[in-house]
Amino acid sequence: MAPQLSSPKAAKRRKTASNTITLGNKTISLDAYLAPPQKKEPPAAREPQDGRPPRTNPPASQSAAQRCDPSPSPPARLPAGKRSRHPHETEDAALLQTRKALPIWQYRSRIQNALRGSDNRVLVLVGETGSGKSTQVPQFLYKESWCRRQKVHVPGSQDEVFVGGTIAITQPRRVAATTLAHRVSQEAGTPLGKVGAADGRGLVGYSVRFDHRVPKGTKIKFLTEGTLLQELLRDPYLRQYSAIVVDEIHERSLDVDLLVGFLKQIMHAGTDMRGGIPLRVIVMSATADVDVIKSFFADASPAGTPGDLVQVLHIEGRQFPVQVVHEGRPVADIQDALVKRILKIHLEEPLPGDVLAFLTGQEEIEAAQKLIEEYATTLASNVPRIQVLPLYGQLSVEGQREAFQPVSTRFTRKVVLATNIAETSVTVPGVRYVVDCGKAKIKQYRPRLGMESLLAKPISQSSAIQRTGRAGREAPGKCFRLYTEAAFASLQETDLPEILRNDVLGAVLTMKARGIEDVLAFPLMDAPERVAIENALVQLHYLGTLRADGSITPAGETMARLPVPAPLGAVLLAAKEPDFDCVLEAIDIIACITSGDDIFLQVQSEEGQEELELHRKQVRRREGDLMTYLTTMQQYTAENADRTQWCRKMKINMRNMKQALNIRRQLRGLCLKEKMLKEAPAPDPQPFSPPTPERAEAVLQCFLRGYAYKTAMLAPDGSYVTIHGKHVVAIHPASVLHGQKKEAIMFLEHVFTNKNYAKKVSAIQAAWIAEALEMR
Repeated sequence: MAPQLSSPKAAKRRKTASNTITLGNKTISLDAYLAPPQKKEPPAAREPQDGRPPRTNPPASQSAAQRCDPSPSPPARLPAGKRSRHPHETEDAALLQTRKALPIWQYRSRIQNALRGSDNRVLVLVGETGSGKSTQVPQFLYKESWCRRQKVHVPGSQDEVFVGGTIAITQPRRVAATTLAHRVSQEAGTPLGKVGAADGRGLVGYSVRFDHRVPKGTKIKFLTEGTLLQELLRDPYLRQYSAIVVDEIHERSLDVDLLVGFLKQIMHAGTDMRGGIPLRVIVMSATADVDVIKSFFADASPAGTPGDLVQVLHIEGRQFPVQVVHEGRPVADIQDALVKRILKIHLEEPLPGDVLAFLTGQEEIEAAQKLIEEYATTLASNVPRIQVLPLYGQLSVEGQREAFQPVSTRFTRKVVLATNIAETSVTVPGVRYVVDCGKAKIKQYRPRLGMESLLAKPISQSSAIQRTGRAGREAPGKCFRLYTEAAFASLQETDLPEILRNDVLGAVLTMKARGIEDVLAFPLMDAPERVAIENALVQLHYLGTLRADGSITPAGETMARLPVPAPLGAVLLAAKEPDFDCVLEAIDIIACITSGDDIFLQVQSEEGQEELELHRKQVRRREGDLMTYLTTMQQYTAENADRTQWCRKMKINMRNMKQALNIRRQLRGLCLKEKMLKEAPAPDPQPFSPPTPERAEAVLQCFLRGYAYKTAMLAPDGSYVTIHGKHVVAIHPASVLHGQKKEAIMFLEHVFTNKNYAKKVSAIQAAWIAEALEMR
């Protein structure tokens, strides 16, 4: 019987013995809590099936790093007197044994043999989490003969060029690329990048936004999918690479779908433009749909090429067993059921063993946290304490870090309430119990309406399996699903790829910049709706990036090189015009709005709101959100004492603000390179001077160049009606202009949650809209 939550303080408890407690009419023994934790043996290996080696589990004595979780720590000091094949490569006996214990090591020869021969060009590796594929595959391959750098003749070049010599490994996130690079450099016994290398050479490097460590001689290079797409603009045949390893393809980001499309085109074009040297592709995933990938690459060979181009290899992982418990019947109130389940786990399941619960968003997390903490205060002193910690994207760095710290005492259970950020992006240590609400907030673009929706929807079976696996990382665990087994069976097998639910404007611009004439014919694993492509082409033409015949303009080529959405690229190009001359102001605003979900933290309590209002008055501007972002960045960079304390006082997300500063620095450098800035800006800190109304008008008119189609006029009934589509929108409660009536507004985001909202809103004049539209 689950604990009753309606009035936890009124629950009657009586102590029946030193090691028991009574809750209502249920008596629970505390012996399991008070006894020392028993050392659990890992599950026995399964018998080999279908010719595959047996599944293995990590030895209890292994550390998290040894279990192939990439460590961000710097490489160990290199032992002296070692000889190696690479100038800075040495062996480390302990790390080598750790590598050999990984499940993928048994497949080393099969992986190498699968890519030998000019016709063996695509390998699909399906390996469970913890199998070691991300760190080991590039180390298996970089010494292969086909991975040598070669000097060859290519059509259109009088001189010989170098082709190959490096393996690229793409990752969906920067943190994964950098931590994996650190781990591989440590295992290979070579300095990462230029660190410690006297001659500037290194075996392993990485390239992500704001951070590039790729020295001469790099053989293994980790990078994000977006970074490799940028490289394709400069090197359309990827001549510096012998192989591209596409990792985590199951996430099906928009960038990864674009990337495999370009890889297929390179392979289909033959090897002439690479001097006769083929490009090999290794696709890796924990839960990939093998049939989709295999059929996609099956016709990538040039016409007349014999043989099966695609090979598939399955690799067993070493996940501990997880018992899955479904609800017997549908749950009416998921929030209530989730809190009850967490408390039931706490009272009935032994320590050690923390709880990870998946909820849909910040509001739901904070509501559940309040309930659990209120109930925890009523527990007797001989019942283990509960430490409740939130984990979501908008949480401060300090708040997120707490979720990963061990509990203060053995007599405490940690309960982490998280969004789907904890599904694949991060691993919370100590978790043995997972509670899955079965839903997630999913953003979806509606091309026919020109707006996004953000609604809580059922997750896929693949996501449910990922969540379940979080309970079996360190020991056997349990996953409690707050839905029935029949409901699980009815879920979609995999998540909808981003390209089918996101705006494809940036993707179409990338194709055009890469020279793709017919974007509808571009090879994609899943093609978006035709109307989505057509809307993107029309919008790009309006922004000045495409000519009437569909070819890209010089302005479009510049915008494609800028790491911002196309409309913001148009803003920057407008800002350099003499009539406006506000590139630095535009950069400051763009840096804030592209740094994360939001730089401003939301406060729920009334007391916190009053304090927040008092401090935020210093940065708020009557013109709206964009000028508020500008003032915030200018005050932040002018702060010369303690920026961290300033962010705490202003309730500003310090992590996102630091990210904004990185974006600002990068955009300033790129705008100098593109001659959009006449001279380098003065270094920070600079004294804060509030923007004048004239400067504010110039800045807002620049943003209209990119967002004239996202404007609305005030209707007689007091509502706002959009210029494009005639939709009624409300100003979002988080906006500076919420509750105010202005002649016209411009908004950067149009999203549907519980109603139609305009976000990142600024007050403008109606005449500005007509002027901006006429210029196109």
